[in-house]
Parts: sequence; C-alpha cells; structure tokens
Amino acid sequence: MSGGVDSSVAAALLVEQGYDVIGITMRLWTEARPEDYSGRSQCCAIEDIGDARRVAQRLGIPHYTLNLERPFRRFVVDRFIDEYAQGRTPNPCLSCNTFIKFDAFLERARALGADWIATGHYARAGIGEDGRAQLLRGHDRNKDQSYFLYTLTSEALAMTCFPVGGLQKDDVRAVAERHRLAVADKPESADICFVPGGDYRAVVGAKIADRPGLMLDTEGREVGRHRGIQHFTIGQRKGLQTGGGGERRFVTGIDADTNVVTVGSADDLLVEQVRLSDIRWLAEPTDRLEVQLRYRSDPTPATLIGDTLRLDRPARAVAAGQAAVFYDGDRVLGGGTVESTA
Repeated sequence: MSGGVDSSVAAALLVEQGYDVIGITMRLWTEARPEDYSGRSQCCAIEDIGDARRVAQRLGIPHYTLNLERPFRRFVVDRFIDEYAQGRTPNPCLSCNTFIKFDAFLERARALGADWIATGHYARAGIGEDGRAQLLRGHDRNKDQSYFLYTLTSEALAMTCFPVGGLQKDDVRAVAERHRLAVADKPESADICFVPGGDYRAVVGAKIADRPGLMLDTEGREVGRHRGIQHFTIGQRKGLQTGGGGERRFVTGIDADTNVVTVGSADDLLVEQVRLSDIRWLAEPTDRLEVQLRYRSDPTPATLIGDTLRLDRPARAVAAGQAAVFYDGDRVLGGGTVESTA
C-alpha cells in the first residue's frame, strides 16, 4: 500500500471479496531535506505511509511498514546515477519493480505466510491456453502500466494479482469514495520519489562531478561544449548552447568513452534498428511482435533477430538504458534493455 488511491482501492476490493488482507507499505526513501519535497507529487513520500495506515484502519486490516531503503538505494538510486554517468537514460520505476516490489517485497510477503501479493498497478494477470500465467495490459489504456512489469518472473506473476487492472481510473476513485477512504481525491504521483521537483540533474550532480567535453554535429564538426554528459538525454533540445540560429538541434548521441555529445536534426533521431540486452520472456519466444519503446509510445510492429529489433517503421529518440517491451495485442510477451540503435 503506497498511500495512493490505486493500492488503497486494491486492498478495499480484496476485503470486499472476502480475502484475509494485510496492508504493507514499503519505506524506500528518507529525504535529507524534506522541505524540498513538500507539496510535490513524488510517490512513496514519508507522508504516504500515514495515508496508507489510515486506509488500513478504515478497512479494518492490519498494516505494517517494511523498511527497504538499503536495497532501494543499491538497486534503484545508485543504478540510476550510474546509468546517467554512462550516458544512458535509466528507468527507475522498472528497476524498482524488478528488484524491490517483486523481489525483496515478495520475499518478505512469503515470510509472512502470504499466498498472494496484490498491487495497485493498472495491469492484469491471466492464464494462457498452455496453463502459464500471462501479463496483460490494464483496461484503462491511459493508465496501463504493463510496460514496467515485463521483468516479472513467471513465478512472481503466478502469485500476483492486480485488483484495479480491469477498471478505469474514474471507477477506482468511485470505489474509494464508496468506502470513504481519505485518499479518494488524492492527486496522482508523477515524479520520481527520490528526485525533488522532477529535476534528476540535482540528484546525479550531487554524486558525479561535471566533466566538460565537446559537442559535435553528425559530421564530426565541433559546434559547442558541454559541462558533463550526465546532463543530457537522447532527443533533448533545451540547453544545448550550440550557438547561432538555423535548424533546431537535438541530442542524437552520447558517448561516455570519448565524453562527446552529438547533436543533429529531428530526422537524425529516427532509427530503424535497435540492439537489446538482457532479453526476458514471459511467453514463448517469437520473432514477430509489437514493441513499445517508451512508456507512452504506441507499439511498433517489428522483427526480432537475435538481439536486434528491426522496426517496420522508424522510431524517434530511442535511448540506451530504456526498455523495449514486446506485445501481442494486450499480452506482454517479454522485453529487453536498449543498448544501441542503428
């Protein structure tokens, strides 16, 4: 129970259905300067623990707080910083799901004797014709979070349920109001929990010193200088300081080895091939699939040959470190981590 409306309603629905429910909130991050986070839209803030506790009291279920700050720092925060230092664009929510919510948390839930774990994710679990657990998109496509869950193991998926996955967001809030939960009108969390104000550069900059370097165009000509590759992501346009007017320029490449940031036109951001690492499957491997290369992007038909995706149509601003998630309609087949593009 994160203290938000989605996980609160997940608990309420399970109580309605007669399950023996235990509410657990993960304490993941303690702010060094709480005032920096005041009024922000971070998830998992310290105030959320109190909200989760009040919801549990309202539902008449026991509530526990589980301190997972140490593994969260190691597997999420430190990885996040290290990825930016290598010129990559990490996905901390994916790391949190992989190493914390469906690993460390699942292990603790088992120790408590739980038969299932439930979350407030907008996704669905099902059983395929082969008897294996399946991961499906949430019914509310505007809120669907299956993209962040492709790294679940079959074992973890088989003991996970998603009570709000079949609902629209408005229906979730209606359930919260019906149960008179204090979080019924609570705003959505939008920012990363350990990044105040959504400015990741402040977090990365506190750990990584700036190392100025060259900014080149796609022909290898110097067009400016940068203060450190960790300040840039693929597709970025603001703050390039390349001088002069003319055509708009975007970051098209980041090379940690040479400490070079490459800039180019909007057309230079289009890619037709993507090389992947750490490919994982929740279903039988296949070479034809739809791939989603960004959380909010539309799926693109593609062919997977070895570790290389050949896209049926070009994709824009694909960054190393991001997830490429495979779908067959609403069913998640698997996915991998973007390593490079061509």
